[in-house]
Amino acid sequence: MRLLIIEDDLPLAGEMKTGLERQGFTVDIANTGLDGEEKAYVTDYDAVLLDLNLPDKDGLEVLSYLRSAERNIPILIVSARDTARERAAGLDLGADDYIVKPFDFIELTSRIRAVVRRFYGRTSPKITFGKLGVDPAARTAAWENAVIPLSAKEFDILLVLAERHGSIVSSEEIIEHTYDEDFDLFSSVLRVHISNLRKKLKAASGQDLLLTVKGKGYRLWDGNEKQGFGA
Repeated sequence: MRLLIIEDDLPLAGEMKTGLERQGFTVDIANTGLDGEEKAYVTDYDAVLLDLNLPDKDGLEVLSYLRSAERNIPILIVSARDTARERAAGLDLGADDYIVKPFDFIELTSRIRAVVRRFYGRTSPKITFGKLGVDPAARTAAWENAVIPLSAKEFDILLVLAERHGSIVSSEEIIEHTYDEDFDLFSSVLRVHISNLRKKLKAASGQDLLLTVKGKGYRLWDGNEKQGFGA
């Protein structure tokens, strides 16, 4: 799950990035409103954490710009501005949540997962697809309640596929949601992780659950439906 932090306080942005990465998130940082607008416009982040007191423009302007540009991304305002009027303004302009500084880090991560869950139309904190279960908070996956041993990046990739289960997911979309802006697009590392994930899912289920759709990408199979999609 990839996040963008738009925050001009460099030490705080660094602390947030470090803490969120420890929780399994992939994080990019923008220190100005304009930089944040550009990054959020070109990249489909899973969520944006937006400060309001930015050096070049007010965070509410950034929020208004992204919503007027029809960027369908969950946005959480994270600000020291704590009046009811400002919280209402942020929510009315399209923010999905409003968190007041200083914040509890455990609550922050829970709120991020909650807005992402709502974005994908889920009510359950866990994703169930056939006999496969994926728990974003615990960062675990299981087949018939037997835990599947995955590396951190293998879980990240599985989460992207599980959030979109039944749909074809391109390599580019997987990269966009699991690696940060410094990722080498010419690297073969994604193919290695996909191969390892496929083997582990098959070992757990006895079936090929991660299908390659030639020329299009990948999709999860629940072990019951017809595979289809030219796989």
